Amino acid sequence: MSKRYPAVAGFFYPGGKKELIASIEQSFLHKIGPGRKPVVAGERNRKVIGFIVPHAGYMYSGPVAAHSYLELASSGVPETIIILGTNHTGYGALVSVYPGGSWVTPLGEIKVDGELAKRVVEHSGFAVLDEEAHIEEHSVEVQVPFIQYIYEDKVKILPITIGLHTVEVARDLASSIKKAVLELGRDVVILASSDFNHYEPQDVTLSKDMEAINYILREDTEGFYRVILERNISVCGPGAIMTLMEYGKLQGGVRRITLLKHATSGDITGDFSAVVGYASVKFEVA
Repeated sequence: MSKRYPAVAGFFYPGGKKELIASIEQSFLHKIGPGRKPVVAGERNRKVIGFIVPHAGYMYSGPVAAHSYLELASSGVPETIIILGTNHTGYGALVSVYPGGSWVTPLGEIKVDGELAKRVVEHSGFAVLDEEAHIEEHSVEVQVPFIQYIYEDKVKILPITIGLHTVEVARDLASSIKKAVLELGRDVVILASSDFNHYEPQDVTLSKDMEAINYILREDTEGFYRVILERNISVCGPGAIMTLMEYGKLQGGVRRITLLKHATSGDITGDFSAVVGYASVKFEVA
């Protein structure tokens, strides 16, 4: 089985094991972070179905991402974590499901849920089994060390990159994930990897981000898609976010979506002239 080696170790996050662990722990303890290290719950809370997490370099977005990972740990140990990334490179398939094997980071090796990958593709009109889209893509990779830090090798992952960001694709992928999960009886959590508005002043980014986030909190997929187009809100993982939103709707019943943390790169660097927005958002069902 294939091994996918890191493309952005030493760039988006430290390339050494000790340094990487220190960076992750600093993200949790940072003033913008949750202020404490994660503790994995002994019992799995299956009401927690997913999170939005940022995917910039750890020094910029790690503290915001840590809010989602703290909550993930407190929800116990799922079987598989599905990581929905965005395709920044243009390589490979438009909806690319990593077929199997494992991913390697400075923290070691983590297995890919190849069986779930095949079932997702079987039920989708867009997704294909593909490794090429993942070769240099960072949006999935940067989530993996956080997962390993929390769970070590107790979970599997399913990396999916999305290069076609439409409501139609999101609904298709959400439905295919739901069917595959039910067929296999998998306990999964979905991570939608996305940053928010890019390279505008702090006040503009805060305003634009909250416009988009408010649609997410209302579970309004069409409204979210419309506002990011009309207001030119440069969210770089809209397909992942919309897929998680649609997956939540497929669970039925009452859903709760909570904004855990919103901040910008300016809050880290002190330069507010051209910032990137980051958010952690939690998705639960009743």
